[in-house]
Amino acid sequence: MFKASLIAALMMPLAAQAHAQEKLSQEQINAFATNTEFMFAVNSNFHNEDKSFLGSIRLTNRSGVSLPAGEQPWQIYLHSVRKINEGISQGLRIEHVNGDLHRLSPTASFNGLAAGEQLEIPFEAAVWVVAYSDFMPRAFMVGHNTEPAIFANTNSEDFGNFVAPFTQEQQLRRYNQPQDLTPLMTAELRYELNSSPLSVKDEQVQRRIVPKPQELEINRGKTTLSDAWQIRYAGQLQAEVALFQSDLEKKYQLTLAAQADHIDAPNKKVISIGVDSKIGNKEGYRLEIDGEHIRIIGADNAGAFYGMQSLLALLPATGSPTLANVEISDAPRYPWRGMHYDNGRNFHGKEAMFKLVEQMARYKMNRLHWHFSEDEGWRLQIPGLEELTEVGAYRCFDLAENRCLLTQLGTGPFKSGSGNGYLSRADFIELLRFAKASHIDIIPEIEGPGHARASIKAMEARYRKLKAQAEAVASNSLLTPKSGGQEFSGADLSKATQYLLTDPKDSSSYITVQNYTDNSMNVCMDSTYAFIDKVTYELQQMYREAGTKLNYLHIGGDEVGAGSWVGSPACQALFAEPNNGVAGVADLKPYFTKRVADLLHKRGIAPGIWEDGIMYDKVNSFNRDEYANKTFFTNAWDNIWEWGVADRAYRLANDGYQVVLSHGTHLYFDHPYEPHPEERGYYWATRYTDTKKVFAYMPDNVYANADFTRTGAAIDNLEALVGRPMPALQQPENILGMQGQVWSETIRTEDQLLAMVFPRMLAVAERAWSKAPWEGEQVNAGAREQDWQEFAATLAHKELAKLDRDGIALHLPVPGAKLSEGRVVANSAFAGLAIEYSLDKGVSWQLYQQPLTLTEGGEVLFRTRVQEQVSRTTSVFVQ
Repeated sequence: MFKASLIAALMMPLAAQAHAQEKLSQEQINAFATNTEFMFAVNSNFHNEDKSFLGSIRLTNRSGVSLPAGEQPWQIYLHSVRKINEGISQGLRIEHVNGDLHRLSPTASFNGLAAGEQLEIPFEAAVWVVAYSDFMPRAFMVGHNTEPAIFANTNSEDFGNFVAPFTQEQQLRRYNQPQDLTPLMTAELRYELNSSPLSVKDEQVQRRIVPKPQELEINRGKTTLSDAWQIRYAGQLQAEVALFQSDLEKKYQLTLAAQADHIDAPNKKVISIGVDSKIGNKEGYRLEIDGEHIRIIGADNAGAFYGMQSLLALLPATGSPTLANVEISDAPRYPWRGMHYDNGRNFHGKEAMFKLVEQMARYKMNRLHWHFSEDEGWRLQIPGLEELTEVGAYRCFDLAENRCLLTQLGTGPFKSGSGNGYLSRADFIELLRFAKASHIDIIPEIEGPGHARASIKAMEARYRKLKAQAEAVASNSLLTPKSGGQEFSGADLSKATQYLLTDPKDSSSYITVQNYTDNSMNVCMDSTYAFIDKVTYELQQMYREAGTKLNYLHIGGDEVGAGSWVGSPACQALFAEPNNGVAGVADLKPYFTKRVADLLHKRGIAPGIWEDGIMYDKVNSFNRDEYANKTFFTNAWDNIWEWGVADRAYRLANDGYQVVLSHGTHLYFDHPYEPHPEERGYYWATRYTDTKKVFAYMPDNVYANADFTRTGAAIDNLEALVGRPMPALQQPENILGMQGQVWSETIRTEDQLLAMVFPRMLAVAERAWSKAPWEGEQVNAGAREQDWQEFAATLAHKELAKLDRDGIALHLPVPGAKLSEGRVVANSAFAGLAIEYSLDKGVSWQLYQQPLTLTEGGEVLFRTRVQEQVSRTTSVFVQ
């Protein structure tokens, strides 16, 4: 049952080797793993064009335990997101288990590994590796009937402990055929990139709000807040004002009494907050500060809330709560200003989600797309489907997957490992209430039909459990005993199969981009839709209990493995039904989408889907008229220009779908900040995405963002690159807005997550709220650079310090530095950010204030700092 052949294959090495002469004890397994160094290395990416690289694993045995020669009943398991070619290397069989999990096991040709010896195991694996974070931690060893033991040096988030340094061109570049044109980042190159002839005045920074308001007028004088001020507000703003009071108290130690506006204030120092729909567009506001009176008027509650955020944005990070006297008239560019957050791959804790929502609200963002279900995890408790979190929220070493999912993404063999966990129902309701008060709509995603391995395996575990219970009941009630291994004829399996997502007799064979062979829901089974409906029902109850409404639900739809359902009897039966519009496999994704969309329509929920989930091919979308849903939004993400699908955002909008711009080249925050092996992240869409690149994204003209191919070659003619006409946007009203995306394959902790998001999220907030005058087909490069310098200086002088104060781990830009005319100079991508230098290899640090004149040669280290947070270091060598 359920990939029985796969499980049998996984178990086979244990059974086949049971006759081995020597079996390592638990103590020996523990000692070997604790004291043997396990190291990954990239030998060369210049191997097979852009298709594969050569790597190696080095085992240095310092344990005192020798591994005997020949076949033995032990295995080493390791995580590798690059699928390693199967075969035998140094007498060890290399096998792909599933996803990123691989296994090494000794064969008859294994020569053993004596204490004190070293063994290098070469391998070939898919595509290329130029970032240390491509290698996952927590490799482990398992013996015959022993508990697993993690190689101690890999039980770390410090890549230097288990990844050999990349120093050569063939390690630092992705390929040489085609040529990798991305410049390799150095301190000197970074200095040139950071250099700008433009400067920003202090007063520009002090009055700068992120995101930039439509209109801001500076008046004479300043206003200082104190406890003498009072708040008067329209009654409908009670929740928003309560948050405002809390912010003033927590961040500025100001206790301002607040009462409804029908009560007169005893003095003139009043912050009056009201609502007037006549002042402008939805979510708009006006803010006036004039010494003894501050007025905030919102077009609606959200507008009033954003007016309060602008007032807070004008305050310094620390010191006296003094404001410039200003008049602001403001409203958002787009109604959808979002962040997508994947904690299906790795769970980062409850607090991380609250921090993300809090900061989204600070910067006037209003949609949190929560990707809580994935191949590697299910992160929300669902009443009645306990297995989703009991099994689906944890990864460990359980090949049968009764207690947990297969371990993935560096979690290691134990349920206590990184990335495991979930939000309880009560946690989520608390989060929904917090988000509602912050004017943020949380959009959950039930990923299907692909990327659904966690839910699939959880429901299979549920099936096995309930099936056993049903057979036990039948056994006690039947006179005829069970015989021949057959199921009891009287066993009622309806409850066991109620939410089953896979067909036990499905012989389909496929492998996905993430190297899974079993992650597609069976779209031909009614129980699949019963599962989706059950989860949707429970989600609706949580939203209602939180006092809000489930307006949108994302259904995934992306990256379904080619070959899914081909061998499914349930699908063959569906094809045989006359006049149902399903004649073959190509009809199945539209069939799934239609059934789920209809289900959501009946519940008053608007569906969302990733762009490839609604497309037949590169240019043809599913028939929009088939869907009764007034709103059906799509996330346009795949703008790898040379792949020829970057026009889908406009095609889908023109076809009547609503579109959220989510483009991988500019808006994916799981990509590195710069092209350097120490920077975390995948880099499939672009080699790097720094904050400036996000800031420069132009959502009103998708094609104008076509800058470079994946090789780093400049794009001069997009139509020529694609080879066909690029459609114009004919229905701009269907572009809802834009959002940043953070996927978490390489992100295992809260701090790692937040640093990948911040400060890039602030640039998304800027573009989603405010259209810059420099945007257009012919970009005004000078105006853009001036705008960027002002934005970057505002981050350096205000926003990063505020984020640090709020407990946000930051990615600080590594300084640029070089030797110039006998002196060492340094700069930062964010002008005004504190730079430190060290002349003693990092033992002590001093503030960099002017070019350094050194009396003797050596290495000078540089880093940037905000409070206790520092960047990676870079260095300049002086002769």
